[in-house]
Amino acid sequence: MVFGVILAGGVGTRMGNVDKPKQYLTIGGKPIIVHTVEKFYINDKFEKIIILCPQNWIAYTIDIFKKYQSEQGNKIVIIPGGLTRNETILNAIDYIEQNYGLDEDTVVVTHDAVRPFVTYRIIEENIKFATKGVACDTVVPATDTIVESKDGEVITQIPNRAKYYQGQTPQSFKAKLFKKLFNSLSVQEQAILTDAAKVFVMKGYPVSLVMGEASNIKVTYPYDLEFAETLLGGDKPC
Repeated sequence: MVFGVILAGGVGTRMGNVDKPKQYLTIGGKPIIVHTVEKFYINDKFEKIIILCPQNWIAYTIDIFKKYQSEQGNKIVIIPGGLTRNETILNAIDYIEQNYGLDEDTVVVTHDAVRPFVTYRIIEENIKFATKGVACDTVVPATDTIVESKDGEVITQIPNRAKYYQGQTPQSFKAKLFKKLFNSLSVQEQAILTDAAKVFVMKGYPVSLVMGEASNIKVTYPYDLEFAETLLGGDKPC
């Protein structure tokens, strides 16, 4: 079985003075998270779409989907996230294990709630790799020169840009293997993780590249909201 896992645990501190987490801000007449989930809902390969958000926003999130996507019925489930990104993914995997069982073929396609422009192709390619047992990460080639500075004051290295990519999401993999690998890491190793793909890299497993799109932006800052509205061809967001 294949499950969509929408990570909506952020509180949007970089968005500035807003009264709600960024995934609930409106673009194109609907909350960002609704646009994102719609991209998963139209793909019939998903058994369930699991949305993970802060505990105190669960009721609000349920109300949003009742208002905007009532026809999606029981295909969507909303549960609490964890303290970190990977703990949130593990919460989703635990939900799957408790309600559906967890076997070697169970796949999770994890995606940022604030990347509403993910394409059908990107999702399909993630599913294709993961169902074959290969973890994958959605990326785009780095367009700017990458500069390394070990002390934050002077450049120590300028690597070859052609070998570097910028990570997006989805990131997809077999759920049971992810849980096994994550739990095998030390507390110190778990503390330095920034995303799920790194779990596989640290344990020596290959992670394939899925080519993303420049439009698959993560809405993080106020100007991202304006750009997102432009992509939708709408008015200024609120």
